[in-house]
Amino acid sequence: MLRSTLLTVSVALVAINAASAGDWPQWLGPARNGSSTEKVEAWTDPPAVVWRQSIGSGYSSPVVAGGRAFVHARAGQLQEEEVVAFDAVTGKELWRDKSPRATYNSVLGGGPAATPTVAWNKIFSYGISGLLSCHDVETGKRLWQRDVYRELNVSIPRYGVCCSPLVIGSHVLVSVGGKDSAIVAVDAQTGEVAWKAFDEPATTASPILYRAPGQDATEQTALFVTSLRLLAIDPLDGHIGWEAPQIFKPSGPAPTPLAIGDIVITSNSNDGTAATRITQSTEGVRSEQLWTKKEIGGYFSSGVRCGDDKVCLVTNVLQPIPSASLRCLDIRTGEEQWTVSGAGYFHAGVIQVADNRLLVLDDGGTLKLYEAGDKKCTQLAKAPVCGGTLVTPAFANGLLYARDGAELICVRLETP
Repeated sequence: MLRSTLLTVSVALVAINAASAGDWPQWLGPARNGSSTEKVEAWTDPPAVVWRQSIGSGYSSPVVAGGRAFVHARAGQLQEEEVVAFDAVTGKELWRDKSPRATYNSVLGGGPAATPTVAWNKIFSYGISGLLSCHDVETGKRLWQRDVYRELNVSIPRYGVCCSPLVIGSHVLVSVGGKDSAIVAVDAQTGEVAWKAFDEPATTASPILYRAPGQDATEQTALFVTSLRLLAIDPLDGHIGWEAPQIFKPSGPAPTPLAIGDIVITSNSNDGTAATRITQSTEGVRSEQLWTKKEIGGYFSSGVRCGDDKVCLVTNVLQPIPSASLRCLDIRTGEEQWTVSGAGYFHAGVIQVADNRLLVLDDGGTLKLYEAGDKKCTQLAKAPVCGGTLVTPAFANGLLYARDGAELICVRLETP
């Protein structure tokens, strides 16, 4: 009875947390699936720049909540990171807080790479070296901070810490990847470890919330992609609800999984894409592999839903020259519906908006608007909005927030 009550409260808190219409408060937006209900019209003139602000480097996406835009960045070339808050409409800086970090340098950049999450009037950030921090969104006061990898004696992954925190109920869930700490939950109020579990290495994929068809509201789970499996866990204690072995071992770059009804799509840069079907019966939840496409894989870019029973993935090839493509697949069969080649060089950040339209920001800083049909995808408009970028933008209240290597740029899109 107590457990049922705790689960109900936890899920209710998630519902309240996600209720702010128009915000983009976490990685991949309100539902953590790259989707927005807002409409975007094709533009003829380039979108107007509303404001721009100089920021440090990093691959962390901006987030928008409660009239504020937040960004997590490296502070110059120092071994420091900072969380900065701006007025979402005017760009006025509201506050910033710097923290020293463990030394981290990479040919892929100095981080951070994980996108912060805003919940309960707090912002939770996760640095490239594993510094997990909590700030008050209004004042910028640092409420707590944990050096997760140092405290748990875990080596930093090859690509640094890439997991965007998932907040559910009173817990903040993150991937770590050490012994008995592949996944760690901390108390959102205090930062104290609530539970930790599993032995396998972490991937670059961030977790999502999921409820299988037929499950009630108290059975919502957190989905993590580890180096061995797709795990559905109870956010209260880490108990495994169900799991699905991966045909590949995604120790390299892996996008965030995408759940569409009873199907979960997972991918990996080296070993392809898989669809796992989840069913609920009197015997419990069962998973089965629906299809695999070893020849289709992606790096960090996450896919989005694309019409009924279709998924749009960002796939990558390296030979003869690097190229990122948009590829639409039937989620039941894996059959290809259409392809847009050359959507980017290494990266393209995709947001699904209303009426089956896609906003795509390529790594050259060009924003494109597509209309995704059943058998073809039509480009409606394009315009440069920022410098070169490997960061997926945020979209809230008709404003797109794009980040390049030096600035956070806010542009206004054509909306009804």
